[in-house]
Amino acid sequence: MVDNNKKKQPPLVTLEGVEYYKEDLNEHQILLTNHIADLDRKIASTTFNLQQFNFGRKAFDDALAASIQKTNSEKENKKDAD
Repeated sequence: MVDNNKKKQPPLVTLEGVEYYKEDLNEHQILLTNHIADLDRKIASTTFNLQQFNFGRKAFDDALAASIQKTNSEKENKKDAD
């Protein structure tokens, strides 16, 4: 007896507005959807890493600017003392 109350899994992929379920796809198509999902995860991870890199880059820029400003102030103070 088939369980008609069994819920169907969510669609594996929606392509051009059409939902496709795993059981409707062949092996090759499932492989392609797995690649798409993996690439989506990698894109999200890379975007996150890029945000961290940009933030870190800005922090180093700010630290360098502060260091140069401090050095210049020390030079000015030394000139004024002489």
